[in-house]
Parts: sequence; structure tokens; C-alpha cells
Amino acid sequence: MPNGKSYPLFPLHTVLLPGAPLGLRIFEPRYLDMVRECGRREEGFGVCLILEGREAGAPATPAAFGTEARIEDFGSTDEGLLTLRVRGARRFHVRRTRVRDNGLVVGEVDWLDGDSDDEIQPQHGLLAILLRKLLDQIGGEHASAPMERFDQAAWVGWRLAELLPLDDASRQALLQQDDPHARLDRLLELMP
Repeated sequence: MPNGKSYPLFPLHTVLLPGAPLGLRIFEPRYLDMVRECGRREEGFGVCLILEGREAGAPATPAAFGTEARIEDFGSTDEGLLTLRVRGARRFHVRRTRVRDNGLVVGEVDWLDGDSDDEIQPQHGLLAILLRKLLDQIGGEHASAPMERFDQAAWVGWRLAELLPLDDASRQALLQQDDPHARLDRLLELMP
């Protein structure tokens, strides 16, 4: 999708990171319409941290940076609510937003460059070890990642940002950081 294109946004009280999974329950008509439209176009939608407002009701004010959510699976609850499993993909910057008649926030987005395949620098080696230990303890889908993944600065940074107990403001700052090595520096600063 080219830069400057309108893209549906789903403001949430969470930060979706590239490569991270997220489960959603969809019940508002504006988001049900959005999911149908995304399915027809075979596209994702944008997830942005809410700066002001709530997830339900009046349109919330989203952060200016977010992540594309690609739908991996869907189902329904016993109550008949749509459930989605999405995964974070590309990062974007929102130039401006508008609100459709149905309350859906749509952003004019610029796609940010993908992460480089840079190797971990020596000063960040401890973070790769920490991530390996975390995944050994908690398991999950990344626990069986090939060892070469732990040498990739971007992958290690995103997985730590996903797994560490960080507040939303810290995760948002990491999402907005373009350089994977600077992201790892910031994670070192956030460590207790």
C-alpha cells in the first residue's frame, strides 16, 4: 500500500508491536464493518494506542504511530461476539485522521521502513541472553525460534518489548524508534 493512503484505525489501550500476536473481541458495528471491509480487500487495519478516550463509544484519539494488524484467525464467543487473532506487521505514522459517519477513525498513513537485519552489537548481548531465558521459562510461540533469531537486533528488541512488563508509554516510545540498536539501548535503560 502506498504512503498517504487512507487506512482504518482501531485505537486500543495497548501497543501492538511488529511480530506480536493480539487477541480481540469485536462487538461495535463500526469495527464489524471494518473487519468485513478488510476481509474483502485482503488487507489489515491499524492499531494505535489511545491517547484520549475509551475503546468503546465515542471515537478515541489515537497515537500518531501504530502497527498494521494482519488477521490470522477468527471465531466467535458463546455470546456471539466476533473474536480475532491478529499479528503486528508494518509500522506506520499517521499524518491526519478523520472520523467516518459510523464512528470509525481512518488515518492517512505513511509506512515506515522495515527493520534491517543488523546483528546484535556486543553491548546488547545480555539482552539476547535475557530473552532466551524468558522464553525458556514462559514458553509460547517464540520459544522454539531458531538460534540465529537471537542474533538479530530488531527481533530481540521487539520480543523483549512484547514480553517485559513495560507500561504503554514505554512500549509506544519503542515502537516509534526506527533504529533497532537505539531500541535495544532504550530497553537497557528500562531494565531494573
